Amino acid sequence: MSAAILAVDVGTVRIGVACCAGLGLPALALTTLQHRSREKDIYAIVDLARERGAQTIVVGYPLRLDSRRGPAALKMDRFIAALRAAFDGDVVAVDERMTSALAARKLRETGARGAARRELVDRFAAVEILESYLARKAREA
Repeated sequence: MSAAILAVDVGTVRIGVACCAGLGLPALALTTLQHRSREKDIYAIVDLARERGAQTIVVGYPLRLDSRRGPAALKMDRFIAALRAAFDGDVVAVDERMTSALAARKLRETGARGAARRELVDRFAAVEILESYLARKAREA
């Protein structure tokens, strides 16, 4: 069996986290972290990855709708570089376009409202990011 995989949807306020126990297994919403500082956020993500036995962290990468890199992607490049320096496994960037919209649509179907919905949408976006990564890996196999 392959090692666990952690996925993160990094926002300016919250970080949604999802995980799966390995390739071919379902992605599950794990938690939502409150953004504190780049250093503290990275420490918390690496700590979760170690707790879960993850060898890979998948990070949502914010490309523009026209596929170009904008200011958010450049900021994420710095975050990913710092995460790679702190984590001894693989750190993989995955296009996150539309993941928050898909997550929000799924949450509307559940009836979640207000603060609970805002917190859950980040987790569900992380699930979408992880599912995208898992689908890509399945196509490569």
